[in-house]
Amino acid sequence: MSLGIAVAAGVALDIALGEPRRRHPLVIFGGWANSLERRFNGGVTSGEPGRGWRSHGVSAWCLAVIPLTLVVWLLSLVPYFGAVVEVACLYFALGLRSLTEHLLPVAQALRLGQLDEARRLVGRVVSRDTTALDEEGVARAATESVLENGSDAIFAALFWFAVAGAPGVVLYRLSNTLDAMWGYRNPRYERFGWAAARIDDVLNLIPARLVALTYSVCGRFRGGLACWLRQGHRWDSPNAGPVMAAGAGALGVTLGGVAIYHGELHVRPALGEGPAPRARDIERAINIVWLGVGLWVLLLMLGG
Repeated sequence: MSLGIAVAAGVALDIALGEPRRRHPLVIFGGWANSLERRFNGGVTSGEPGRGWRSHGVSAWCLAVIPLTLVVWLLSLVPYFGAVVEVACLYFALGLRSLTEHLLPVAQALRLGQLDEARRLVGRVVSRDTTALDEEGVARAATESVLENGSDAIFAALFWFAVAGAPGVVLYRLSNTLDAMWGYRNPRYERFGWAAARIDDVLNLIPARLVALTYSVCGRFRGGLACWLRQGHRWDSPNAGPVMAAGAGALGVTLGGVAIYHGELHVRPALGEGPAPRARDIERAINIVWLGVGLWVLLLMLGG
């Protein structure tokens, strides 16, 4: 099966079926990762200080990611069945429909003036405290989530599938999941989660820049490109910065600012240019992601 057909099939499955409602492979993997973390980092609950060092985090990452990647690689070599494995792995790694299903209702709630409902809905997909957000704060949180998760859960998965097939997308998606679970700078994960965070940074280094370019092409090109080049380095994440700055510039809105994470106030640099986002900007961000996916699929089909 050609690369273009495999990509188109995986994306089509994600659009048609969305995430599996029961026993998603990443949920099962998360349980395995939690058991490894307790074994190598000590303690029973996530609130306890971690006792693992960086070497323990490296060992846990290898045990979590490498065996599954090798199994998928071997299965992908099986004639005919390997093509099914390729498409299935891409499907399970993508989150285009899920992103839309989680964040489009936030925009709809804001349009209906249901601020409490919008806070509740956006609180399900972001890690910041949403209980006191006003309309602009909810729209900002949702727009940022669309842009960042679009990069992590969709475009980077497509990139690594194009580079290394099923093993590539599995290695990337498992690594990204471990970063989301272990990549925190707090007493429990500061040392143990170092490897997961750094590996995810490396794996997203090229995809994030391609996503920044994609957002610019699919929106206000000059605004997206200018904000990416001028502001991308200001963010604390080397990959989220270019993505968020380009996305904000492409939409013509300003993101960033004050947010509360786990009870701590964070003053983040402003990214983009223009007014604060509103409900319609959440929808516009979703549209840019969908347009970008269509562009990537088209290019991969023409090239593969």
